[in-house]
Amino acid sequence: MRVFWAGLLWLMLVVPASAQEFRPQVLIIDSDRLYLESDYGRRVAADLAAQAEEIQAENDRIVESLTLEERSLTLRRPQMTPEAFRAESEAFDEKVQEVRRVRDAKNLEFQVANAEARADFEERVQGILANIMLERGAVLVMEQRSVLLSIRAANITEAAIARVNAELGDGTE
Repeated sequence: MRVFWAGLLWLMLVVPASAQEFRPQVLIIDSDRLYLESDYGRRVAADLAAQAEEIQAENDRIVESLTLEERSLTLRRPQMTPEAFRAESEAFDEKVQEVRRVRDAKNLEFQVANAEARADFEERVQGILANIMLERGAVLVMEQRSVLLSIRAANITEAAIARVNAELGDGTE
């Protein structure tokens, strides 16, 4: 009996895929590749990278300004009374804390914008993925990271990238 099943398995593997007309019912997508390799995803990523660079440049300018201010206070300390130094030092510390709060808020705002941009992308491409699924007679599309083992024909990432590029371009209206 084992010989029969082994032979049947061998026949299934040897017969070319075109002769079998195999159509997977579960499709696989690498959503990270879809995002990073489609024109739309690349444009969004470039926009976000430009924003991140602006934030970093602003942070660098602020750090430089605060460093100069701290250095000035340190150099002036010998000529100051302890009370005057303490007052300026406390004012400087408050300023630093306020700057830190503002920068943290700006960083959080950027993270939210990043997450929203990715969610908008995923929402806009969902219909395209659904159409590919229906065209191929599949019932489910799974994320690549969740798949342990699959056949190449089940992965629609390349087709999805091409379709997103054709239908959405870089995502600008």
